Amino acid sequence: MGVLTALLASRWARRLFVWAALIGAVLLFLLNLRRAGETAGRHAERLNQMERQNDIQRRMLEASSTRPRDRDELADRLRDGRF
Repeated sequence: MGVLTALLASRWARRLFVWAALIGAVLLFLLNLRRAGETAGRHAERLNQMERQNDIQRRMLEASSTRPRDRDELADRLRDGRF
């Protein structure tokens, strides 16, 4: 216990402790920043995927709005060459 007290009482040991604490805080900040960037990247990818799915669904709905209603209309379209 006396060695620890003597070590903390010395001026260079306190400076070393302060610098170590500062470097540790900066490293923790950088690691947290990297993790936040990864999370943001996952959210951006999920948003892009949802936009693609919504675009595909919208195009499918637009295509279904112009489809023939029954077999007779399909036959008429095929005869006229509009299909």
